[in-house]
Amino acid sequence: MDRVQMSKVVRGKRYDTETATLLASDAYWDGHNWERHGRNTFLYRTPKGAYFAVYQTLWQGERDTLSPISQAEAMDLFEGMPEQVVTFEQAFPGVEVQAA
Repeated sequence: MDRVQMSKVVRGKRYDTETATLLASDAYWDGHNWERHGRNTFLYRTPKGAYFAVYQTLWQGERDTLSPISQAEAMDLFEGMPEQVVTFEQAFPGVEVQAA
């Protein structure tokens, strides 16, 4: 599935996939296709450190959406993504990783 370019202003802040860094997604090849039941999620970080998710769909009647999320929500989403484009430390600079 090709990622769509999206830009949206939310509460006076612009979130744009063209200027943000892709951190992770669930778009992985399963042997048949890239789509997860017609939907994919992409996690991004803006140059200023804000996080947002893009939810992409192939289903008629549904729309692609862009939603700002908190760092905690981004961390949960990142940890569950099969395709992590960057390391945890790169995705969440300044977050201390502790030994389990």
